[in-house]
Amino acid sequence: MNSDNQFVGVLLAGGRGERAKPLTLAGPTYLRSKALIPFLGRPLIEWTVEQIHEQGADDFYVVAHGLENRLQISSLLGAGDRHGVSVRYSRTRLDRYNTGSGAATLHNIEAWDLTGDALVLPVDSVVDLDVAAMRRRHRESGAVVTVAVVERPAAEVAGKYGTMSADADGLVSEFLEKPTREVADRLAREREDQGLGSALPTSAGLYLVDCAALRDVVRRAGLVRRGTGTLDWGGDLLPWLVGVGCPVVTHPIGEMGDLGSVPDFLLSAIGALDGRFPHVTRALGPSLDGASAVWIDPTSLALPDPRTGLTLAEKIVTGMVEIGPGVRIGRHVEIGPGVRLDHADLGDGVDVAEGATVSRAVCADGAIVGPHAVVTDSYLGPLVTVGSSRRRPARLQAFTALGDGAAVPPGIRLSQVTVYPGLRIPREARVPAGSRLASAQEVLDLAG
Repeated sequence: MNSDNQFVGVLLAGGRGERAKPLTLAGPTYLRSKALIPFLGRPLIEWTVEQIHEQGADDFYVVAHGLENRLQISSLLGAGDRHGVSVRYSRTRLDRYNTGSGAATLHNIEAWDLTGDALVLPVDSVVDLDVAAMRRRHRESGAVVTVAVVERPAAEVAGKYGTMSADADGLVSEFLEKPTREVADRLAREREDQGLGSALPTSAGLYLVDCAALRDVVRRAGLVRRGTGTLDWGGDLLPWLVGVGCPVVTHPIGEMGDLGSVPDFLLSAIGALDGRFPHVTRALGPSLDGASAVWIDPTSLALPDPRTGLTLAEKIVTGMVEIGPGVRIGRHVEIGPGVRLDHADLGDGVDVAEGATVSRAVCADGAIVGPHAVVTDSYLGPLVTVGSSRRRPARLQAFTALGDGAAVPPGIRLSQVTVYPGLRIPREARVPAGSRLASAQEVLDLAG
């Protein structure tokens, strides 16, 4: 039990990550938890735990779901000793109640007997959050739930984000989950008429909860005993709370990066490399020259490439490579001459051969980018091979994503293409833009 003056983190980690495929696929059919997706050299859940721990939470409660999800997360976090925190996991018998983020939260804070403040947050986002400021607003407003919000234009909100109507003090009167463009535009006009600006407050999926008050409200209504029907925070629980008169308020936060899809993941990674998330920038440590947004592990600076025999440090000094801005290079990365990198995250053991360009892209551990390849706005999973040559350069663009161990041949042109783990695209294949290749048979069909 946590007393009323305690503050804990509740991590909603049981989602399947369907939208994020192939980032969440460790094999053609084997899902890794969204919590374990690598983000700038660390699993997502480690970034979350570290950030919230730095701001006062020593106890974390993980809502998991199913055998693999639970084992994957517990094998990483354990009891929390390595991270200087305490970690507990939801009980297996409650999995049947984890039907939506709201239901999962309600059933588990009841099972854990939490009574103080809990920050309920997903594991598929990165945020710029001042916890102390959010807790002050929560206490001063007397809210049962305080919703972290980011203001976005109506066009961006429509069909994608939940939004709400709130007065100048942030007290919410209505929630709308993923409104149509027409509704979003109407809400924007109403806010502008009220002198609040035209941008709409959108939920970051992060909630500060007075556990004792929330438990009391739902217990009296019998909501927590309604079986296994789906109950989400944004679409169900928050509108219900407002409808029964519970005070729900908004709290604006600096930034939110959604990691639930390949485009969102890439945009969030680029944003982090550009400094949008201060806790990430701090954790990356000193940059290459103390000023530019370039981080290179010393083992990579000292690694020569086989073509010239020069180390990366020597190639940087002589201008044989172009690196930055917004670049992170992990350990033992081999960079050839003539390489150009900007807004790119390269994991450990990556090879980027001579003449290649990697821009606004992520290359996970062990990926190979062949000579003169052009990889832009794309994701390369662990151990991916991009075949390429001067005569037949490969080109990947427009949020293309290659799953773990996938391979593509020299000369390939991929635009907005998804390739599942382990698949090898043959030389003769012509892959239409927007294709999603999930099986070997689909690859064979392309080859004709």
